[in-house]
Amino acid sequence: MSTHKIYKMSFSRVYPLYLSKAEKKGRTKAEVDEIIRWLTGYSQDELEAQLEKEVDFETFFAEAPQLNPARSLIKGVICGVRVEEIEEALMQNIRYLDKLVDELARGKALEKILRKE
Repeated sequence: MSTHKIYKMSFSRVYPLYLSKAEKKGRTKAEVDEIIRWLTGYSQDELEAQLEKEVDFETFFAEAPQLNPARSLIKGVICGVRVEEIEEALMQNIRYLDKLVDELARGKALEKILRKE
């Protein structure tokens, strides 16, 4: 696996950017946390512990209790690349998270973001 700079970037450093993006559009921290928990399987306490430990993205996803199998339903373009076509699993998971935060910031209903029927 090639080493992208984002893999070693602290998740807790990027998390406030996710919050800011969502909150500027009237969404909440609770909604951002919910989509992160949906994607990764972390509980709220586990998510907060990861933020406190300042783990990098690679560790954040490696330690995720249960990556949601429905994440493969996430489709679309992020940073000019179709998320469903990304071959590296870690990069794809990072881009899935980016896509979910984008959808939240664009006003999409949480039920649709979480791919609920």
